[in-house]
Amino acid sequence: MLSAFANAFRTPDLRRKLLFVLMILVIFRAGSQIPAPGVHVANVQECLNQQENSGLYSLINMFSGGALLQLTVFALGIMPYITASIILQLLVVVIPRLEALKKEGQAGQTKITQYTRYLTLGLALLQATGIVALARSGNLLQNCDSERFPLLHDDGTQTFMVMVITMTAGTAVIMWLGELITERGVGNGMSLLIFTQVVATFPASLWDVQQQQGWFVFAVVMAIGLTIIAGVIFIEQAQRRIPVQYARRMVGRKMFGGSSTYIPLKVNQAGIIPVIFASSLLYLPAMAVQFNQNSSADWVRLISKYFVDGSHPLYMATFFALIIFFTYFYVSITFNPNEVADNMKKYGGFIPGIRAGKPTEDYLSYVLSRITLPGALYLGLISLIPLIALVLINANQNFPFGGTSILIMVGVALDTVKQIESQLQQRNYEGFLR
Repeated sequence: MLSAFANAFRTPDLRRKLLFVLMILVIFRAGSQIPAPGVHVANVQECLNQQENSGLYSLINMFSGGALLQLTVFALGIMPYITASIILQLLVVVIPRLEALKKEGQAGQTKITQYTRYLTLGLALLQATGIVALARSGNLLQNCDSERFPLLHDDGTQTFMVMVITMTAGTAVIMWLGELITERGVGNGMSLLIFTQVVATFPASLWDVQQQQGWFVFAVVMAIGLTIIAGVIFIEQAQRRIPVQYARRMVGRKMFGGSSTYIPLKVNQAGIIPVIFASSLLYLPAMAVQFNQNSSADWVRLISKYFVDGSHPLYMATFFALIIFFTYFYVSITFNPNEVADNMKKYGGFIPGIRAGKPTEDYLSYVLSRITLPGALYLGLISLIPLIALVLINANQNFPFGGTSILIMVGVALDTVKQIESQLQQRNYEGFLR
């Protein structure tokens, strides 16, 4: 491993790329620490010290590396871009125009990327407006006396507008930094920025467990965490390979085809998207309660009792069921057995023992539905780990080993290492994985 790192930095081209990525990540983290204009930093820190958990915006706060609740320039983090990307992926299936663009190759993908940027800015504007409004009213941070510790120096309209524009511009800069990493660095830029923000909160979350529960619980959490990471790596790498054979055919005087390949169906085909979908959907009723805290309506009390506290069994069951549903839903729209079967038939490919056409489509659908079930259960169980930890050891909602954070860290780390390894092997060096 150490020799592989040495070889990576010994190669001038790869060394430049890695140093460029590190420089962008340092700039990114610096922007996550600079407070937005008008924020009362001392009062924000005082209120954060009183927090038992991250409350309503725990997922967004994690994706921002803790910058959201500190109201920094990069407070929104990468979350608006993630949401916009997911929405565009869904709209490609629904809107024929977008589907046609996707089939146009690089030119069409460039257009879809442009639409994603515009949608990201729109979502960032909406989220920034909501967050600054909550900060101005004192409802952003729980258990904080807004009269004694106001989060803003001035609650006037000018300060409000400046903060919203600053946070929206910060999201645009984050998009630009991510694209720079993708073009000039190593790995996917947006994924690395998410990875950086999640890892940034990891040591503090671990130390909080030690401070609150002692060394014994800390050691147990570390042992469980390493076991979870090993399990996540195993599942993320697991795939069902469906063999595909291409028949030989004569074109002029040359023979084409006759090769063997396979269709890799991952156990976790949907990635982390179902968890984000389920979390976002469960935030809607909690957000409605946040804006109606003084109301005595029955629905407010019902939601406050069952769907705001993540440790309630009904909340956990609903969260788990939503993850299962969205896993099947997302896989169904991203992998089309009909399209795959048609492409195979068009180029003379077939699955051994299965006839081309409709039988191939039925077989792919059968295998996909069976392999999606363990993937959905895996996502649901991994996502419940921090909620269960909240009950068992009274940890906060930023419990380090579990849910979204582990899925992101393991997935992005594996992908980045593979890309560095491929570049090392092009230069006749051994890679990280042997």
